[in-house]
Amino acid sequence: MPGSHHPQFLDVLHRSHATVEDRVRTNKAMGLRNLPSKAWTVNRGWVLAANIAADLAAWTRLLGLHDQPDLADAEPDTLRYRLLHLPAKLATHARRKTLSIPDTWPWAEAFLHCWQRLGLLPLST
Repeated sequence: MPGSHHPQFLDVLHRSHATVEDRVRTNKAMGLRNLPSKAWTVNRGWVLAANIAADLAAWTRLLGLHDQPDLADAEPDTLRYRLLHLPAKLATHARRKTLSIPDTWPWAEAFLHCWQRLGLLPLST
């Protein structure tokens, strides 16, 4: 291939492969490191669930946390610790759901902004 010996070509090739490796590392953090099982159907279901979890985390970062500097490119463990392990109570009263988040929780504002942004997304038809 012409031009393949240039350092710029090799750099672009390496960077694209590094992106793939980063996604593999992220998927392993979302549950793929628990493979393999003895049954093929269990492995297939587990891979599907882990990929759905990784996609949801990526879309949450992209759509809901794009302006939060410490969470926009956060690793799955950081998202799990700061946002998914929410110390809150969900109560229902008069057909309305209320989420009570403690004022002392350091990521309450980031969670609420993300929740509001994701709630404003249009539903697909």
